[in-house]
Amino acid sequence: MKDEQLKQEFEKAVDLVNQYTQPLPADVLLKLYAYYKIATKNRRNPGSKTPLINAFKANALIQAQHISMEEAMRNYITLVNSEIKVD
Repeated sequence: MKDEQLKQEFEKAVDLVNQYTQPLPADVLLKLYAYYKIATKNRRNPGSKTPLINAFKANALIQAQHISMEEAMRNYITLVNSEIKVD
């Protein structure tokens, strides 16, 4: 997949997640969070007011820290395609 095509597919997947109204499992949400942060080069710390949520988010980022921006985009797209069913 070319860089521009990958970015477009990633943006579509992000839009799909943002519009999705059904609950997703917490582990899926944490993976999506980590992949998104890496794919968008967002280095800010988790911003939840709940320390436990911040800890889970930080842990998800630590687990995914070894992957590249492109791999994070691919993983995000794959996870969205496997978890979100579009009618």
